[in-house]
Amino acid sequence: MRILVAGELNVDLVLQNYRSFPALGREVLVEDAALTLGSSSAICASGLAKLGNDVVFAGKLGSDSWGDLCIEWLSALGIDCSPVLRDASLKTGITVSITSRSDRALVTFPGSTVELRAEDIREEDLKRSRHLHVSSFYLQTGLRPGLKRLFERAHAHGLTTSLDPGFDPGETWGGDLAGLLEEVDVFFPNETELAAITHQADREAALRGLENRRTITVAKLGQDGCMAICRGEVLRMPAYKVTPLDTTGAGDSFNAGFLHAWLRGEGLTAAMLLGSACGALSTLQSGGTTGQPTEEQARAFVKRA
Repeated sequence: MRILVAGELNVDLVLQNYRSFPALGREVLVEDAALTLGSSSAICASGLAKLGNDVVFAGKLGSDSWGDLCIEWLSALGIDCSPVLRDASLKTGITVSITSRSDRALVTFPGSTVELRAEDIREEDLKRSRHLHVSSFYLQTGLRPGLKRLFERAHAHGLTTSLDPGFDPGETWGGDLAGLLEEVDVFFPNETELAAITHQADREAALRGLENRRTITVAKLGQDGCMAICRGEVLRMPAYKVTPLDTTGAGDSFNAGFLHAWLRGEGLTAAMLLGSACGALSTLQSGGTTGQPTEEQARAFVKRA
């Protein structure tokens, strides 16, 4: 199962378990810190690779030490990084993730994240793949204008597509997403994104507001589990009960688990179960990728729960 992930690459500095959230002019302490592979797209790619998929990554990085680390981390997972472009005029981005056991706050320097363009995605990589996944629609301002055309290219080659919108830093939640969803097979908003995109506080009403003939929308609801709508039917799945250490990247690990099952024809319920397991397990260790499970570990967790 060869999966092409096209998107942003950066490092994450994770500051774990603050005692009180920092305010201007104040200093607070955290329990731990780690420099890890970051970005929604890369964390999802990592999760897919750990589950046993053949993953290729298309992105853009600076020619700097942070960019070197991103390539090193992805390559160590067996991910094909040959389509990643390096540019000496750019700086690789960084996200500072300030986490607690229940939530997180992010501060991001986008750097090269905003420089990837749809035309940078090679036709040969589309032709060799089964599925195309993109994350951080609002953050990737260079990719965003050509993304619908990229998904059309993917469909023309027989690929399925998925999109995680991510948070909109400008909080404008532009209307161009509605037209884009006509070319998206699986859409992965979280609860905040779902409400903001649809202007609906009611989850079921929000899901129904996104219905079209192509898209399966799967909403990630944190401790409330997940909900999905497909052909007018709404499915609900409770969350697995775990004591999280770090929630960084849990939604991206959910995406990886869902896609792993869904692409193998296992059905919506089975895909939601595996996605939820991968998301839950990822929170038991620090950083977005450290706790991601193998397929054997994820399926064993589903059976035990």
